[in-house]
Amino acid sequence: MKDSYQLLVIRVVTFGCRWITWADITTLHFTRNFACLTIVIGIQLYACNRNANVEVKTDVSSITKTEKMTLKITIGAHDFTASLSDNPTADALGKMLPMTIFMTELNGNEKYFELPANLPENASSQGTIRAGDLMLYGSNTLVLFYKTFPTPYRYTPIGRIDDPSELANALGSENISVTFQ
Repeated sequence: MKDSYQLLVIRVVTFGCRWITWADITTLHFTRNFACLTIVIGIQLYACNRNANVEVKTDVSSITKTEKMTLKITIGAHDFTASLSDNPTADALGKMLPMTIFMTELNGNEKYFELPANLPENASSQGTIRAGDLMLYGSNTLVLFYKTFPTPYRYTPIGRIDDPSELANALGSENISVTFQ
């Protein structure tokens, strides 16, 4: 993405008062970062209000994503909000939503469900699993952890429940229906 931002800034500098078109924006993959689009429009307006020889510089390393993707998880009468990781796995899961699944209890610390399709994976050793972690095991096993414990297993992070304090009570010790939306 950083290369895309730099290319767009270079276009502003190079073309001066030539407006950046929607086609320019979509080819640079501005799918979720509207804050950056606002910055680019501001740079474009600045360049057009000055003479065409003005060089506009910006430190693209300081551009950060402010949009936070969230997921609502409903378990019985309990609603939880999860913050999603910024990765292809979370994006792919988001495209499958909404879904209600029947999760299976395992080891007194997690619920899991075998998804009907594989998701992109980038597993790494987590060291410690925290209550509220939403992970992918392998390429198609969605896991929701409700206890904190050390683990040698490798998972791909998908997200984390913002406040998991009531998660264990909501999930209980049996298999359970969970809605993700």
